[in-house]
Formats: sequence, structure tokens, C-alpha cells
Amino acid sequence: MLEASANAQLSRTVLVRIRSVLPALRPSERAVAELVLSDPSRAATMSIGDLAEECGTSTTSVVRFYKKVGYGGYSDLRLDLARETARESVAHGVPAEVYEDINTADSLQDIVSKIAFNETMSIADTAQALDVEQLARAIDVVASSRKIDIFGVGAGGLVGQDLQQKLHRIGLVSFVWPEVHAALTSAVLLDAECVAVAISHSGATDDTVDYLKAGKAAGAVTIAITNHADSPLGLAADIVLTTAARETPFRPGAMGSRIAQMMLVDCLFVGVAQQSYEASIDALRKTHAVVQSRKLRRGN
Repeated sequence: MLEASANAQLSRTVLVRIRSVLPALRPSERAVAELVLSDPSRAATMSIGDLAEECGTSTTSVVRFYKKVGYGGYSDLRLDLARETARESVAHGVPAEVYEDINTADSLQDIVSKIAFNETMSIADTAQALDVEQLARAIDVVASSRKIDIFGVGAGGLVGQDLQQKLHRIGLVSFVWPEVHAALTSAVLLDAECVAVAISHSGATDDTVDYLKAGKAAGAVTIAITNHADSPLGLAADIVLTTAARETPFRPGAMGSRIAQMMLVDCLFVGVAQQSYEASIDALRKTHAVVQSRKLRRGN
């Protein structure tokens, strides 16, 4: 029973794990990973030789790839790819075409279906793969901190603004820094009672990594929110919260990652608010009431 459960878990997370290891792969291995992710149902039907030939690489590179994803044999990878794509199709009632990237022949309804499926699965995959123990650690340190500093670039910055606004509404001292110089000057003034949160889908954005390292050197507890735990950002952080966003050329990280990061931020915020439930509810009521008072009133 336990072995069957473990195998099911491995099957459910196969695509998530492939996406997660992408930054650490060699170019030849990455070519294999990208082909598998672009059409997992087709990859599940290919022999190891056919897969290597289509990727323009060797069977040795394919072997290195599937071992880095956690498989001892190619047949096990193929089986899990077939299981997972079939499970998703049945569970969500979507045709195989929805797995494909957006193309010029798609109707507007096709675009809506593909984006909705992509974002729905980004949330589901993130929930499936999220390390709840790491989340619990992040909740504890944020809830007990004197100050929370948050930094991200691009879409990560937008998610950072959402986190800061949520924490501020329950009375926690928090700041989001939209510019790297301001972020760095704040990070070096943090201490052991503070938390530095860095958000980057790739985990390889220089400004974001430098900010987190500066906060850590100052003594702050550091939290990374990223799609790749083994990225420079993930490796520099004390606590890593990983998303499992789905990327394609037409739907890059700025779309897929944002929805997964927002879901993770919501989990973090609710966990923090729950630790001081009455005070948080009171603060939320007050902040809601004062905003409501600014709304235009209709005539009697």
C-alpha cells in the first residue's frame, strides 16, 4: 500500500520535477526536458533512441536527464508521463490540444481554454508539490518578525506588492522595494528579528539574489519564493517556498508564475493571520471599514 502511494505521488509530480530541475541541466539534457514538457503524451510513446534523435543529442544525455529527475529507468519515466497526462485529461475534461501552446490558428475560445487550463494546473501543481514544513517555518518567522522586507523584479515585484499589502492590513511592519538600490540599502540594515523575502520565478535574477544575500549577511531570516529550489536564489535562502508554474513560449513565467506565486502568498498570509486570529480579524475589519467609507454613496 505504501509503495503504491509513493509511486502515485511520483507519477503526479513528474512534470513538476522536470520543470524544477531545468536550470541545473546541461544544454543537451535541457533539450530533452523541453521536448518532454512541450508534449508529454507524445514523449511517453517514444523510444529512448527516437527521443535522443529528435532532440539532436545522444541516448547518454537522455539517461542523465531521467536520472536527474529521479528515475532509475527510461520505461518508468515513460509510464509516469503517460499516467499523468491521462489523469489530467480525465480529471479536467480537456482535449489533448489544450496541452499545446497558443498558435496563430487558435480561436479566441481556444486561447481562453488554454490559458485557463494552464493557470488552473499551475495552482494545482504548486499545491501538490509545496513543502508544507517549509511553509510552516515561513509562517512562524514572518508572524514573529519585527519587520518584513520584500523584493522582486517584474512580475515578482507585483506579487511582492500583494504580499506587503496583505501583511500591512493585519498590522505587520512590512515594506516592498520597487528598485534594487533602495532594496539593498534596506537589506543591509536588517537584523535577526527581521525577515527578507525575495521573489523570482527563475531564481536567477541577479538583483533579487543580491538583495537576499545582503539581507542574510545582515542577520535576517531569508525566504525565497521561486519555481526552482536549486537555483542561486533557492540555495541562498534559509527557507524556500517553491511554485510549480507551467511555461511555454507564448505563456512565459510572467503569466504562469504569477498565479502560482499569488496562491502561495495567500497561503503564507492566511497562516500568519491565523496565528493572531482575533487581532488579525479586528485589523481586517477596521481597514475594510475605512476603505468602504471612501466609496461614493448613491442618492436616497
